[in-house]
Amino acid sequence: MDATEKPRIHRRGAYEYLMWVVCLIITAGIAYTLITNPRYHWSTIRHYLTAATVLKGLWLTIWMTVLVMLIATILGLLVAVMRASKILPVRILAICYINVFRGTPVLVQLILWFNIAALYPHIRLGIPFTPVGGNLNTNALISATTAAIIGLSLNEAAYMAEIVRGGFNSVPKGQLEAGDSLGMSEAMKMRKIIIPQAMPTVIPATGNQLISMLKETSLVSVLGVADLLASVQLIYARTYETIPMLIVACIWYLVVSILLSYPQSKIEAHYDKSSRAILGKPLPTVEVPHA
Repeated sequence: MDATEKPRIHRRGAYEYLMWVVCLIITAGIAYTLITNPRYHWSTIRHYLTAATVLKGLWLTIWMTVLVMLIATILGLLVAVMRASKILPVRILAICYINVFRGTPVLVQLILWFNIAALYPHIRLGIPFTPVGGNLNTNALISATTAAIIGLSLNEAAYMAEIVRGGFNSVPKGQLEAGDSLGMSEAMKMRKIIIPQAMPTVIPATGNQLISMLKETSLVSVLGVADLLASVQLIYARTYETIPMLIVACIWYLVVSILLSYPQSKIEAHYDKSSRAILGKPLPTVEVPHA
């Protein structure tokens, strides 16, 4: 066994035992107040935890999270490639996109997309400067759900572009120089060298963004989209049981986040093991013939 893989013996001291006692006291205090405080209405929470309206909102939240992350990952990869381009106008366009969508609040962007018809009542599709084409009614085209998906996707794509760009920067320059010496084009270097080696850096950060996006979808409730938060809001607006219903939403967000964290940790461990295996592999020896 390699010396770096051998388990290290941790010697416990009085400070660690003290921290155990403090943590147990805090945990016991929280558990006591959760059990004994009747204002939590745990019976109401159990009743609505699996209610049809709540589960429908939960499914919409999960579906929207997956769709938004898929769109944002593809768009973010495109923006990252533009950001790394040697063509100055393309690079400036990518920088402006990232700065605009990262520099403005996502809630403002969602409301703006929901009211985009005030700026563009009709969207014309066709050949520019010719009569060929037709007009689309923006009010009919951009519904609340569509505005939510567009707003979240464009905002998340800016963050994904920076994550992918960080992955690109983690590739050693020697690899790029080797690609140049083999006569690879920029597209081939991106496909064969940069993207495969950037994945160990990009994937763990993408997992974190996926969990963040799950919680960020709660903002679409302001547009009237019937996600998980909006579903519990509709219930407590009728029953006036605000705290129990918010706890129901928190429980489901927590459960889904934990379920998403498990495969993320496995993927991170896989790439960490692959990286250590590559770094620990000895370099091949080359025999030089004697003159």
